[in-house]
Amino acid sequence: MGIDSVRYVHDGRIVSAQWRGNAHTLLQHLREQRGLTGTKEGCAEGDCGACLVIVGELDADGQAVRYRSANACFMPLSAMHGRLLITVEDLGRPSALHPVQQAMVQEHGSQCGFCTPGFVMSLYEHYLHHDAATSTDAVHEQLSGSLCRCTGYAPILRAAKTMFSLPRVERDRRADLDVLLKLSTETQDERLESGSEVAWLPRSSDAVAALRAQRPESTLIGGSTDAGLWTTKQLRRLPEIIQLANVRDLKTVAVSPQAIVIGAATPLTDAFDALNREFPELSQLWSRFASPAVRNQGTLGGNIANASPIGDSMPALLSLGARLVLRAGDVRRELPLEDFFLAYQRTALEPGEFIEVIKIPRRSPHLFLRGYKMSKRHDDDISAVCLCLALELDDDIVRHARFGVGGMAAMPRRAPQTEAALIGQLLCETTMQQVGRVLASEFTPISDHRASAAYRLKLAGNLLVRAAVEHAGAEKVRVTRIAGAAE
Repeated sequence: MGIDSVRYVHDGRIVSAQWRGNAHTLLQHLREQRGLTGTKEGCAEGDCGACLVIVGELDADGQAVRYRSANACFMPLSAMHGRLLITVEDLGRPSALHPVQQAMVQEHGSQCGFCTPGFVMSLYEHYLHHDAATSTDAVHEQLSGSLCRCTGYAPILRAAKTMFSLPRVERDRRADLDVLLKLSTETQDERLESGSEVAWLPRSSDAVAALRAQRPESTLIGGSTDAGLWTTKQLRRLPEIIQLANVRDLKTVAVSPQAIVIGAATPLTDAFDALNREFPELSQLWSRFASPAVRNQGTLGGNIANASPIGDSMPALLSLGARLVLRAGDVRRELPLEDFFLAYQRTALEPGEFIEVIKIPRRSPHLFLRGYKMSKRHDDDISAVCLCLALELDDDIVRHARFGVGGMAAMPRRAPQTEAALIGQLLCETTMQQVGRVLASEFTPISDHRASAAYRLKLAGNLLVRAAVEHAGAEKVRVTRIAGAAE
């Protein structure tokens, strides 16, 4: 028998919220059922930041609470089951503003007011994770998911420093932990029911495998950063979902001598942190992947399974030689990532099968690695072209090459002809100009609102030249200095 309520922690107590189906978002619940209208709806697709809240959940050891921002606009209410919520109403009271709020007042950081709660919640996440003011770059990245600039941005940047100069207000993390632990003992594998719609709430990968085998028509929901838009933008109905928010053994990261092994439901934030430690050259690529809130919610397995031709994790993983472990019931099979993509948003998943883990080989000693994302906007934008290359070098001679390319075909792809043309060649500008012509013959990109086909081809070739220039030592070379990149 199913349940009809989602149970989560808010303001120190366990709240029971009536569930209204798989299209029922946290934002709708807050505004329509709870009357908590400080959380706003702007874009309803996770771009503007007006709907930011903080979600808390137990860490891997169950010994502390991890607090992260999230977009309430596309988060299914079912994802809150067993978790903790902080909204802008919780930060302070009229008689005693929180330091984040007080800093916004002092620095005149409020703009028209509509997006201000989202900025406040983003700053509050920053406040929870730091004891003192950070660099301006760190603040820029923190705020990159709040896009409004209607009356200026400098006052908000000043507030991000001023809030640390005010008397510190600590959150009672012990109280949060105690009530979350209490809720955790009261929630088991359950299912939500409303009319003809069902949301299964498993708590282990074994339970997911059993459900998936029994109900192959169901939709797996990780962070809902894509599936959420099916309901908010396309008005689609999802009659049956398997919600992965509380499947903790699919959120693990393990490092062995051979590989980094990442559970499919691991948030992108954690997956990218693990990859950054091994491959720091990709750090800028990851920091430009959507916004912090989207990275907190989205999962690595979900980004792969979505099979978007412009998903930014795939080119990097393809270049690194990632492999997937696919599971159906108790049966597992492993395949290279490049064999997973069959056509536009078509994958090798069989009915009842799901991605369980992603394996990335450890770094080899002579690796030259680069990852480039080109888009119209620097922050929180979708790629026109994403290109990653991993080269094994011996005295600047390329002995092995792997390319991962996004935005150039109907699916993420390697570039086998280009790789073959580079083997045995000296890594230099002249070589890359020649290899760029092979790359241009290997892909037939489309023209769309992000870029023309001709621009994509020219850009991809110029990025190869950029890699050679950076290898030669000009690490801070600007793309516009490469002939044709600004055309």
